[in-house]
Amino acid sequence: MRKIDIFDTTLRDGEQSAGVNLNTLEKIEIAKQLERLGVDVMEAGFPAASKGDLEAVKLIANTIKNSSVTGLARANEKDIDAAWEALKDSAEPRLHVFIATSAIHMKYKLKMTSEEVVERAVHAVKYAREKFPIVQFSAEDASRSDLSFLARIVSAVIEAGATVVNIPDTVGYSTPAEYGAIFKFLRENVPNIAGVKLSSHCHDDLGMATANTLAAIQNGAEQVEGTINGIGERAGNVALEEVAVALHIRNDYYQASSRLKLSEFKRTSNLVSKLSGMIVPANKAVIGENAFAHESGIHQDGVLKEKTTYEIITPELVGVQSNKLVLGKHSGRHAFKNRAYELGFELSEEKLNAAFVVFKDLADKKKEITDEDLFAILTDKQTESDEKYVLNSIQVQYGTENIPTATIAVTLPNGIQVLEAATGSGSVEAIYNTIERIVDGSVQLLDYKINSVGAGRDALADVYVRVRFEDKETTGRGTAQDVLEASARAYLNAVNRVHSLGKITEKQNA
Repeated sequence: MRKIDIFDTTLRDGEQSAGVNLNTLEKIEIAKQLERLGVDVMEAGFPAASKGDLEAVKLIANTIKNSSVTGLARANEKDIDAAWEALKDSAEPRLHVFIATSAIHMKYKLKMTSEEVVERAVHAVKYAREKFPIVQFSAEDASRSDLSFLARIVSAVIEAGATVVNIPDTVGYSTPAEYGAIFKFLRENVPNIAGVKLSSHCHDDLGMATANTLAAIQNGAEQVEGTINGIGERAGNVALEEVAVALHIRNDYYQASSRLKLSEFKRTSNLVSKLSGMIVPANKAVIGENAFAHESGIHQDGVLKEKTTYEIITPELVGVQSNKLVLGKHSGRHAFKNRAYELGFELSEEKLNAAFVVFKDLADKKKEITDEDLFAILTDKQTESDEKYVLNSIQVQYGTENIPTATIAVTLPNGIQVLEAATGSGSVEAIYNTIERIVDGSVQLLDYKINSVGAGRDALADVYVRVRFEDKETTGRGTAQDVLEASARAYLNAVNRVHSLGKITEKQNA
C-alpha cells in the first residue's frame, strides 16, 4: 500500500476564489483544523504578495507543529527571501517555487525563451536550497507543456536540489489519460528522478480534477495537492475529501492511502464553508447534504434492507452525525466548555465566556440546541477580532403598504452610542442605509448570501456579505436567530475588518 502525501492549499489557492477574503484569525483556525485532519503539508499563503500575507504565513508556521507549512514563491530571490522570513522558524521549513513551462505562458506572460526559463528555475532552486531543506518546484501549466522540454527542466531542477516536483494541470485542460501519461513519461525519461516525489495539482475547469488526480496516482504521483470543498481559482481545485475517500473506498484498485483522519472531513468542510462564505452544494460528493439522502422508493427499500446496496460511504466515515439535542437552557458552563472541546474548539476564557452568554440567550429562545448551532456560535467567537463598531440594538418597521424603516443603535470606537434611522426599498436595504450613516465612509454592497444553520423554523440565520469600504473589498459574516439581525451583524463585521486591516498596516509601517 503506497503512502500518498496530502498537500493542502486551501489557505493559498483556495483563498484566491473570487470573493473569498480570510483574516488572520480565520486562517489560523482553518490551519489548526487542517492539522487535526492530518494533512502532510499545508500551503499557508504567498508571503511576497503583501506584508499581511507574510505575517499570516509566519504566524501559521509558528503555530502548526504536526504538519509541514510551506509558502509559494515565484522564481526570484525577492520572493524566496520573503518566504524564508515567514517560514524560517517553522518545524520543517519548506518552499514551493514555480515558473511557467508551456509555450503560451513563456511567450505571452513571461516573454522568455525556454533557455531563460530553465536558467531562472535552476537559479531559484539553488538559491532556495541555501536556506530551505525542502524545496518543491512547480512547472506551471505543465499539462500544456512540451513533454521533452518538461523532462529537461525537471531534470535540471532536480540537479539543482529540488526534492519534490509538481506537475500542475493549471487550467484544468488535461484528460485523465493524458495527465497520467505525463507522470509515466517523466518517470521513464528523467534519469535523475529516482528518490524525488512527483506531485499533482489539478484544477476543475472541465470537471475532471478528481479523475486526473487519481490518474496521476496510478502513474507514480506520491503527493496530491488540493483544497477542502474544492475551492480555488475559477472552477476550483481538486477536492481533497473526494481523493482521500476514493483511495479509502477503492484501496483494492488504487493500492494507495493517505494519513488523513477521514472523520474530520465534515467539520473541516463546515469550517471552510462558513469562513469563506462559499456554500457547499447539496449534491457535492462525499460531504454534501444530499450525499447520504435517499429519495427514490427503490433506493430507500434497498438501504433499509442492507445499507451497502446504495451507500458505499457511511456518514460516520466522514464525520456526518445526526443532529441531536446536546445542550439546553439548564446546561452549565462546565458542560458547555466540555462540548466545545469535543467539537474541536480551544477558546480563551474571555471568548468562552462570551460564547456561553450567546448560547444561554439562544437557549432561552430555541427549543433544541444542536451541534450545528454550537459550531456557529463557537466559530464566530473563535475568529472574532476587536470590534470597532458594536451593534447594540436593531428595530425594523415593515409592511406591504409602508416604507421599510430601520432604527439601529451602535457603539462607536470612542465609546459613544449613536442612534440612527433610514429607509429602503426593503428591510435589508433599510438596515444597510442606516449603518452607512453611522460608519465613517461609504459602503457598497457587492454580494449578499443567507443560509440556515440546521433545520426548523427556529434555525439560526447565517449571513455572508461582500462589500467595498474605503476602497477596499472585504467580506463579513453574521449569525443570529433573526435574519435581519444577522444581516446587520454581517455588514458591521465587514466594516470592522477593514479597520482591523488598517491597524495591522499601521503596525507594519511603524
